[in-house]
Amino acid sequence: MKSIKRVLSLAALAVVTTGVWAQTASYPAPDKNITIIVPFVAGGPTDRVARDLAEAMRKPLGGATIVIENAVGAGGSIGAAKVTRAQPDGYTLMLHHISMATMPSLLRNVPFKVDSDFEYLGMINDVPMTVIARPNMEANNFKDLVTWINQNKGKINIGNAGIGSASHLCGLLLQNALQVDMTTVPFSGTAPALVSLIGGQIDLLCDQTTNTSSQIEGKKVKGYAVTTPKRLTTAALKDLPTLDEAGLKGVQVTVFHGLYAPKGTPAAVQKRLNDALKVALKDPEFVKKQEGLGAVVVSDSRVEPAEHKKFVLSEIAKWSPIIKAAGVYAD
Repeated sequence: MKSIKRVLSLAALAVVTTGVWAQTASYPAPDKNITIIVPFVAGGPTDRVARDLAEAMRKPLGGATIVIENAVGAGGSIGAAKVTRAQPDGYTLMLHHISMATMPSLLRNVPFKVDSDFEYLGMINDVPMTVIARPNMEANNFKDLVTWINQNKGKINIGNAGIGSASHLCGLLLQNALQVDMTTVPFSGTAPALVSLIGGQIDLLCDQTTNTSSQIEGKKVKGYAVTTPKRLTTAALKDLPTLDEAGLKGVQVTVFHGLYAPKGTPAAVQKRLNDALKVALKDPEFVKKQEGLGAVVVSDSRVEPAEHKKFVLSEIAKWSPIIKAAGVYAD
């Protein structure tokens, strides 16, 4: 009897194994679209990254049709939750940004676990941040700006693009490093925040290079520093020191983007997607488009799934105490 059961068990295992092999060997099927869910609005920076990446991944995935679906709301958690409910077959993916690291602390009720409900497929890019100020700011360099901040405690307004936005997080990190509390002024996006900064209604802003480079170059705002380990080489930003150089050691923040799949996606499908991602990240046209956005395409070990996950978990550990100390929550 035991012998018969063993034969049946081995037969069942063979059927399952054959089915998985057949699924992964033909992935992606020519008659099925791959959908990349973007948890943010169409036309925004993350949406643009996703559309550029989809185009670059088509060829290494055998000409597959890749479509973008925007599932917006709740700080990016609605789209992410949708991915966790999707069939784990490689035909539903997600492109998400720094919110993967901040949602666990920022949102009161996260309907999934960032560390265990997704398969990490690899990092895509880093978008640096810049510290900028109103055009009539008295300080002419970051050292002078710190002096001005210390002389004006209790009077300083720092804007952001909304509670939980990258600019909000960068502002919190800056205040934490300087050990100075500023009045935080949230706007409904970066555009109105920049308008108020240019008009002198607020004093400071920390936002993505995609939004600030042209304003700095046009001298509509004053630029003071970048949040990257090394200086940036673009014409508008090449003269700005890093915060490390300016004396704030270890204050680094970028809006990173990564690619994810539902938990349980077959390992062979994950490898196929990671291989395609690596090819896409070296595509000259993709690199050119990302540089045009002020983004730096990832070329280090974070393109590997394990390192991608390790990085996100380290970012969770970095942001959690800062967000909790600030007492900031988004519903």
